[in-house]
Amino acid sequence: MKYENETMQKTILITGSTDGIGLVTARMLLEQGHKVLLHGRNKTKLAKVVSDLSSIAGSGNIESYVADLSIIAEAGRLADEVAAKHDKLDALINNAGVYRVSATASPDSLDVRFVVNTIAPYLLTKKLLPLLRTSGRVVNLSSAAQAPLVAHDLASVSSQPDGIVYAQSKLAITMWSAAMAAETLGSEGPVVVAVNPASMLGSKMVKEAYGVNGGDLRIGADILCRAALSDEFADASGKYFDNDSGRFSSPHPDAMNARKCAEVVDVIEDLLARFSN
Repeated sequence: MKYENETMQKTILITGSTDGIGLVTARMLLEQGHKVLLHGRNKTKLAKVVSDLSSIAGSGNIESYVADLSIIAEAGRLADEVAAKHDKLDALINNAGVYRVSATASPDSLDVRFVVNTIAPYLLTKKLLPLLRTSGRVVNLSSAAQAPLVAHDLASVSSQPDGIVYAQSKLAITMWSAAMAAETLGSEGPVVVAVNPASMLGSKMVKEAYGVNGGDLRIGADILCRAALSDEFADASGKYFDNDSGRFSSPHPDAMNARKCAEVVDVIEDLLARFSN
């Protein structure tokens, strides 16, 4: 599928693109002729994905980057490596996410689920803003599952069940998306939009969490491609798109509370000052 403003090749970074929605999105974008920067945590798995996708688009349209986004410094290094090779990035899709983990404490003694789902995407976005310029897009993976949190919850390892922490992390990324769009960027920065790609799609995460096969991943991949490329998202900065209803919608009320959103950003900034390079 082609999108309205697609007149030239775009360069798009997708985190967590070795499986699930991220992989299907990468495939779609490559089929459309775009340059895709793939990210994964496992070097061997990433190399196989590159090999498989090269048959679609040729190796010239694919780059790969290895980083463990549960470690804040590695998220920063990923941004630095992208910036070393590119002076312009058309879109960043913060897709990488976790639900159930074997150990909840990260190497920085934070909660792995908050680091991967909320904090690392913030750091990656902030460091790549110079490449995204005013015309770029930041697409943040949210969810229909959004649960309230106290901002300082982000700074500790949670004892809550996986489902609650996941929902809190997705509300938190939705909150910083709104804050960054409103306070940091305004009209001077790229579009920053939070997207629920659709509930219960057939990703590994859904299978592990709920024991069901889930729906067609192309449903989620298509909306991520639209958010990154289509004119319908040109004025979407600070908004939340709910693909369950197929329209822009209202997220959890906390994501529309400027004070609470600012508190989340303040905690993330404090953590990055402590742990990032």
